Amino acid sequence: MTTARTAVALALHEAAEANGFSGVIRVDRPGEEPFARGYGLADRAHGLPMAAESRCGVASIAKGFTAVTIGALVDDGTLALDDLVRPFLGDDLPLVDDAVTVEHLLSHTSGIGDYIDESSGSITDYVIDRPLHELDNTEAFVPVLDGRPQVSAPGSRFAYCNSGFVLLALVAERASKTPFHELVQERVFAPAGMASSGYPRTDDMPGDLALGYLGDTDDRTNVLHLPVRGSGDGGAATTAADLHAFWTALFDHRIVSAQMLAVLTEPLNEVEDENMRYARGFWRGWESGTVILEGYDAGVSARTWHDPESSVTGTVIANASDGAWPVLEAVDWP
Repeated sequence: MTTARTAVALALHEAAEANGFSGVIRVDRPGEEPFARGYGLADRAHGLPMAAESRCGVASIAKGFTAVTIGALVDDGTLALDDLVRPFLGDDLPLVDDAVTVEHLLSHTSGIGDYIDESSGSITDYVIDRPLHELDNTEAFVPVLDGRPQVSAPGSRFAYCNSGFVLLALVAERASKTPFHELVQERVFAPAGMASSGYPRTDDMPGDLALGYLGDTDDRTNVLHLPVRGSGDGGAATTAADLHAFWTALFDHRIVSAQMLAVLTEPLNEVEDENMRYARGFWRGWESGTVILEGYDAGVSARTWHDPESSVTGTVIANASDGAWPVLEAVDWP
């Protein structure tokens, strides 16, 4: 019998085989054995194969971890969605409009200037103009975010903004008095049982972490494109199994309350260029209820999702800049 999990897994596997995919695919449905497989190489120079259990960088998928960390702080009263950001900034980042709220940052409607311009150039361009080794904690990103004028009035329009999620990390850190990486560990990874997830330094990588490559045949890695340790907009490393654990814990209300989950995943803006809708830290299907996180950066392309209707969760992570997209095209995304 063909189930929803079987059909999705088969389509992804066949596309992976046809496209020389390098990465990890996993598809789960309660009561069924997961489909989990590694493809290609985790380390091309040493010929190390990718395994289903390999840890990979996931770029902006980590924005979901930031969003639910904020949600957990709202649940316990440390923050509120309508809190103004300015009291947490003080004299820092004076060009951020005083009317910007936590809600604006979560929904990409803050209108603040972005430290990464995704509207031009290539994903493999060198876009950070400060020494990458300095960017090892969230406070260290403040000079990178500074000096970027407001581009629109808060709440006036949707504009995807990496700076907004670094700013969320900064607000979370200052409000909770807990370093951001520790906070995500306490509020997300630990309650979800995500034992293989974290924010490793690019100059101190664990042996089971796959290298990210700029192209399918270009053996240069992404180490000179990324901060030495990521923040609220990216930089997490995880496994496909941990992402399944994340979705399970999230929808079992072990990370945030049912009410907060509904708030975070409520579609707010239709984004035609992506053929998806955006909520607060999460994408939604254009017409379906599928909840989606997606990552794209030099050396990483990935998508993970949960379909509440079928209870299927899936993850495709490529350790190359564009490697996931030909595989994901095999699945219909309503």
